[in-house]
Amino acid sequence: MNIRKSLISDIQSIIAQAREKAVRSVNHERVLMYWQIGKVIFEEEQQGKDRAEYGEFLIKSISQELQPQFGSGFSVRQLRNVPSILSILSNCEHTAFAIQLVS
Repeated sequence: MNIRKSLISDIQSIIAQAREKAVRSVNHERVLMYWQIGKVIFEEEQQGKDRAEYGEFLIKSISQELQPQFGSGFSVRQLRNVPSILSILSNCEHTAFAIQLVS
């Protein structure tokens, strides 16, 4: 029995499209996650007396708690960049949409 090449091609196309969609969805959720984390860190930092010193302490503490459970995506280096993600996204025209998704 011979399988038509167009059948295999159709199936390959379905798989490729589904994978591409999954990657976009994961990336979307990751951006929203980092935006939310940045917001929480920013709000907490605003309560600190010496913001720079407290901010560094806060980032290190958060990393020590999260990294064993969630991996290297929550390293000190990565978490230092999270507030800047908040800042960038806050200036985007799609921020209102992101806020609605998060709320």
